[in-house]
Parts: sequence; C-alpha cells; structure tokens
Amino acid sequence: MQEKIIVPFVDLKTQYHFLKKEIDSAVLSVMENTTFIGGEPLTSFQNNFAEACGVKHCIGVGNGTDALYIILKSLGITAGDEVITVANSWISSSETISQCGAKPVFIDIEPNYYTIDVNKIEEKITSKTKAIIPVHLYGQMAEIDKISALCKKHNLFLIEDCAQSHLAEYKGIKAGSTGIASSFSFYPGKNLGAYGDGGAVISNDDSLATKMRMFANHGALEKHQHQIEGINSRLDTIQAAILNVKLPHLQRWNKQRLKNALLYNQLLGGISQIKTPKIRTESMHIFHLYVIRAERRNDLMNYLMEKGIQTQIHYPTILPLLTSYNYLNLKAEDFPIAAAYQNSILSLPMFPELTEEQINFVAESIKAFYK
Repeated sequence: MQEKIIVPFVDLKTQYHFLKKEIDSAVLSVMENTTFIGGEPLTSFQNNFAEACGVKHCIGVGNGTDALYIILKSLGITAGDEVITVANSWISSSETISQCGAKPVFIDIEPNYYTIDVNKIEEKITSKTKAIIPVHLYGQMAEIDKISALCKKHNLFLIEDCAQSHLAEYKGIKAGSTGIASSFSFYPGKNLGAYGDGGAVISNDDSLATKMRMFANHGALEKHQHQIEGINSRLDTIQAAILNVKLPHLQRWNKQRLKNALLYNQLLGGISQIKTPKIRTESMHIFHLYVIRAERRNDLMNYLMEKGIQTQIHYPTILPLLTSYNYLNLKAEDFPIAAAYQNSILSLPMFPELTEEQINFVAESIKAFYK
C-alpha cells in the first residue's frame, strides 16, 4: 500500500483553488471567443511579461526548449560554432546547441551557488566560440555582470537561460534583461507556470525580436508571407490567459518561497550531515527549487518518502556525463564540483503555499533520519 503524501513536492491544486474564479473566467472567455491561437490574451500577456522583466519585447512560444532553440537559430548559430554553457542543468540548455549543429562546451559550477563558474569560462573560449548560455539555476542568478563583461571582451552573444528564475535579481539586474535574448519556461511547476507547456523569449534588440517572432511562426510575420524557413512554436491563447491571471501574484509568490527557504535554513542549519543553500550577496533568490546536499542522499530520500514527503533530484547526472554526450569524451574529473554534487543534491518540497507546519515536519523528519 502506497504511503499517504503529507508534504507534496509541489501543490498546484491549492494554487488553482486560490485563483479558481479568475482562471475559470479567463479560460471560458477564450472558449467563448474561440480565438485559440493568437488574440488579445496572448498580446496582453506578452506586453505584461516584457514589462515585468524590464525589456521591450516578449514572444510567447511553445516551451522553454523551443525558446532557446529559437534564439540560437535567429542568431545564426550553426555547424562549426561552439557555445559555452554550464555542466549542471536540464538538457534543454545543451541539446538546443547541438540541434543547431554547434558544439556545447561545458563549464563546471561554483561550489557555493551551483551556477556557472565564471573564473573557468575564459580558458574555454576559442575562435569558434559564438555565445555563452549561463543558467540561472534553482532561482538564483549567475554572476551576470561578469559574464556580460566577458562576452563584450570576446565579442560573444550572451543568452540567458531563465527557465527557473522568473523575476529573480542580482545587483538590481532582473533575470533576462542583460543578454541579447533570454529564454523562459512556463512548465506547470515553474514559479510562473501554465497548465501545459509554454515558454517565451525576451529581448531589447528590435531586429532580433522581429526575426525570432518570424522564425517561431514558420518564418512569417503575416500569413502566407514566409520570408525565411522557420518552425511552428506558439504559446496558445488559453495558456496565455492563465498566465495573465497568475502574473500579478508572481512577486508575492517569490517572496513567500524565499520566506519558506529561510525557515528551512533555520531549521536545518544545525545538521552536520547536510548543506543548506546559500544566497549570493545582492541577490534576490526566488527559490524555484530548494536544494540541499545530503550525506546518504538516497537513503534519506527513501526515508522521507516513507514519511509521506516527496523529494526530487535536480539533476541525477550532469550533462557532460549523459550518454547523449559520450561523443565529447568528457570525464567526471573535468567537472569535479558538479560531478561530486550530483551524488548528494536533493530537492525538498518548495512552493508558495507550503505551510510552516509542513516545513517543520520535513525538518524534524530529516533530523530523525540522521539520529
């Protein structure tokens, strides 16, 4: 008999019931108007999200993976090029590079914040390098100011992967506002999540925004007027309507996630067998994920599940060591920090509606395991 879940990893149902009247109304409005592709809800969300991110342009697309691919293709990344990204991320960050014909070049992570180690980037830049894709992982931004300076020094494109960092900030800089273009995911579990797949690209570059909008719509800005070959990747209107309802609540949800994380840190701080996440100075961490490093990680994970506490691992195998990248002949020793951490990282339940009682139960259960 399966154990009853007392603390889910995420709780999308509670959030839906909180906004049920508004969401149902928004969805029914789309159904009544039968504008399922495009239309006012999409235009409205694109404008609202661009404003929230502090940029000029937002183009809603099918998902976060498409968002990265659209950026890379629109920038002309192609066979023979190299693009630098981080070793510890979801495969979208690297597979989109390969899908353009280019080679992903992986960089190890910094030990305290899990984002790309800026000090190891320059040694990997070659004459073939065309872009750098830092990933703002778990809700905390990478050192975007230093990465931007490197890109300017070497004449490289800066593309921000913001799939986990909706409205995160570093030194007053919003996630996605520094790069020539940035990608977002609206996968249901994200801080700003749709009720299906969804994503967006944002940019301050007028000509690039036009090209990305065109590429995502079969290479056309007007129906049947195909100026280039593109793909079909659109954020559908129902999802845009749902996201429009949720967007005004995002800042409050992010603050609640931070509050939850700080309580976790307080309650777990005295356990020598785990390492709680650190927050970078001058950083607004939005805690898409709350990730600890734990001794006997797998045993702890199983113990918590028996207690009714769901956990996950983000990510069990770093990108360079996946079978899909065997052709690069990379080894764990090439990425000592990320390779070591993959065996101890554990994501605990994290969502805005998480209660103090639930957090206390998780913390007490972890303490009991190590006793």
